[in-house]
This record gives sequence, structure tokens and C-alpha cells, in this order.
Amino acid sequence: MEWTFWMAPGLLAVSFVTALLIFPLDEEQVRLRTALNLGGATLKLILVGVMAWGILTGHEFEARLSFVGELELVLRLDYLSLLFIVLSAILWFLTTVYAVGYLEQSPHRSRFFGFFSLCVTATMGIALAGNLVTFFVFYELLTVVTYPLVVHRGTGEALEGGRVYLLYTLTGGTVLLLGIAWLHSLTGPVEFVTGGQLADLAVERPATLRLIFLLIVGGLGVKAAIFPLHGWLPIAMVAPAPVSALLHAVAVVKAGAFGIVRVIFDVYGIEVADGLGLLAPLSLAAAVTILYGSVRALAQDDLKRLLAFSTVSQISYVALGVSLLGPVATAGGLVHLLHQGMMKVTLFFCAGILSETLGIHRVSEMRGVGRRMPLTMAAFTVAGFGMIGVPPVAGFISKWYLGLGALEAGQEWVVPLLALSGALNATYFLPIIGAAWFRSPEADWAEFDGPETDWMLLFPALATALLSLAAGVMAGLPFSPLWLTSFAVTEIHGP
Repeated sequence: MEWTFWMAPGLLAVSFVTALLIFPLDEEQVRLRTALNLGGATLKLILVGVMAWGILTGHEFEARLSFVGELELVLRLDYLSLLFIVLSAILWFLTTVYAVGYLEQSPHRSRFFGFFSLCVTATMGIALAGNLVTFFVFYELLTVVTYPLVVHRGTGEALEGGRVYLLYTLTGGTVLLLGIAWLHSLTGPVEFVTGGQLADLAVERPATLRLIFLLIVGGLGVKAAIFPLHGWLPIAMVAPAPVSALLHAVAVVKAGAFGIVRVIFDVYGIEVADGLGLLAPLSLAAAVTILYGSVRALAQDDLKRLLAFSTVSQISYVALGVSLLGPVATAGGLVHLLHQGMMKVTLFFCAGILSETLGIHRVSEMRGVGRRMPLTMAAFTVAGFGMIGVPPVAGFISKWYLGLGALEAGQEWVVPLLALSGALNATYFLPIIGAAWFRSPEADWAEFDGPETDWMLLFPALATALLSLAAGVMAGLPFSPLWLTSFAVTEIHGP
């Protein structure tokens, strides 16, 4: 077998083996655990770099394993998966550094980092899945391995958050399985193929395919936090900050959004989905979610809950972009998978720093904090501007392409939607930023003149803020997120 056969399984094996090595470690074995965490994350970055170079130079990466009967587990790299694994590898490395610093004095660290690594395995499996069965296996594995992270603190509030998380995600998984099984009974194993493979069936049984689409996208919509399926996300904010960053920027909500992208482009095909009248309802649901999340964020004083409702709003830009016909809108939606991840992980990193260093959990407690923690708030400010859509931060690029794509597709109503969403984002982010920089502090920490915070917390926040800024400033250059997205758009829509 060629070396390309082993690359995708190897990418999964790195984090899986890291988890197996971490679980049995004693709590006192800090250096070994840290070395395993950072070593695994670094090796994963290297492997992703090799695979990115490989696919860009014409190599094909695919591995097949017999599963049950005629079913196969298929791992395959295409340009869509490349977007997801590049995002995951980079942000996971930085989140690992952050988590090591954040949990330095916490109990049960070996358990946390073991499940943390398993979460990486599941996410990479979702990204590389080459058919619906493989996608579903890793999608549900992600639910199982993230639950211990959500309830890590073991408090009553954490356990309740975990219960709600499981209730939503397992219900969504059951609905998803029903849709997949129904489709399988009609077509046999469903591979991810550009343009889909349901054109003939769409002519013969259009009503059936509409119902199956509703089941599959409804199941995926739970993790993608599409209204009204979003209720678990704000409640799950009882988890530690690295887990919140994981849920919002790298793993869970991205898995749901990525699944919707796969179903539209690689199961149904964009033309079949449009012909069945499936895209207009999806774009409407995305529009409602965008506005709903922002309106709910306005009323939040708890900082992490505010960021959670912001995620509900922001992740639906992806569904909106891919439900509008045309390559420009697709580019806007897909690149937001990357841009939202970088900006949102920055915000959660900063929220965790404020919580752990100063005990700040609420927006109303942030007055003057920019004087005490200027670097942290500089990172928060960049990411907040990006969420609003202020140029040249990455969020502006996403919204610009979504707006242009909407006009190209004759969907002019999207432009005022984007403007209103940006105004709502500004309404809840700008007062926070203004108070942090220009109001006088009213807390004991105001007189402290020591270091801002631990470097392992500050470095990842600054790095992701700079990535968010660089992704906007250098959007037109090679190796930018937009440049990488262009390959996926070409693969979907043609040159």
C-alpha cells in the first residue's frame, strides 16, 4: 500500500494513542502529561501539513475498512475535509497549550486530557469521513467523549448542563440515524461525492427525499445550534473555558455545520437540493437563527452565555452561505467555518483568562479591565470587531462574500440581514469593549501591578487574535483561509 493510504488513519491514531497514554497517568506526572499533550498536538500539525501539501500537489488520500456487511468505514481527504482538519489542528494545538495552563491546579487532569484527545480523534474522523456511515460513527463518538468534558467540574450545575447536552445531542443523533438508515434502504451505502448521487431518485421519489433531508439536517441542526434546536449550548457553558472554546470553535458546533455542508453538496448535490425546494427553508432557518442569537445575546450579563448566544448566531452564517446558489456565497459560508473558529476561540480564551486571573464572570464586572489586562483585552477587541464585521478582521471577509454571493444569486434580502446582524453584534460587543478600555475600574484588582496572567493562557489568545487579523489583511494572498476555501469552492461548483 502507498504511504497515502496510512495518512488519514495515522492522523486519527496520533490523538487516540495520546489519550491511551494519558489516562493512566497520576495527577503528579505533570511534565509527562504536558509533553504527551503538546507532542501529540505538534505531530498532528505536522501530519496535517504533509496532507495539505499532498492534496495540493495531486496526491489522493483514502483508506477503506470493512465495517458491517456491505458497509465500509471510509477515510478520505478532499478540499472540504482539508478546511476542517487545518482549522482543527491549528486551534487544537493552541487550545492544548491554553488548557495545560488553565487546569494546572485542577483535579482529574489525566481524565480531562484523555477525553480531550479522544475528542480530537472524533473531530478528525468527522472531517475525513468519506461516506455517511463513517460520518455518523464519529459524529456520535464526539457526543460520548465530550460529555465528560462538559461535566468535568462535577458540580450540580455541571451535571445538569451535561444532562441537557446529552438529551439534545443523543436525540439529534437518533433523528440523524433514522434519516441515514432510510436513505440507505433506498440507495445502498451513500458515499460523499461532489454533486451527490440522488438525481434519479429525486425524480422518482421527491417527497421521500424531502422528508429524509428534514430528518438528516434536523439531526445535524442540534449540534449546529440552529433555532429552536440550540438550547443545550448556553447551558453547556458551565464547562471550563477550554471546553467552551472546544464546543464553539473547533469541535461540536463545527461538526453540525460541516455535516450540513456535506449533505447539501456531497449527498444531495446543490442542484437536486434546490430542485426539491430544500434550500430556501434552510436559508430562512439560518436567517432566523442569526437574528435570534444576537437578540438573546443582548440580554446577557454572564460573559460566557453572551458568547454562547453569539455562537448560535454566527455559526448559521455557514448554513446561510451554502443554501444560497452560487460560488461566491459558498465561499463566504465555508470560509466562515475557519474565521468564526479563530475569532470565537479568542473570545473564550479571553473569557477564561478574566475568570481565572481576576474572577470576572460578568459583563458588568469588566469596567476598566483593559488597564489591568491590556493584552488580553486587545485580543478580545480584535475578535469582537471581527464578529461585528469591522475590516480588516476576518469576519468582514466572510460577510463581504456572503453579501456579494447573495446579490449574485438574486437573494437581495440577505444584505439587510447581514447589516442588521452586524448592528446587533455591535450593540452587545462595543459597550463591553468601551467599558473595558475607557471606564474606571471598581475592583481590588485595579491596583495590582504584577504580570497580566500566565503566558500559557495569554499566548494562545494573542496567537488566535493575530490569526483573525491576518486572515482578513492577507485574504487575497496564497495560504490564507480564503485561498484555501477557493479550492473547495472549485471542487463543488467547477472552475
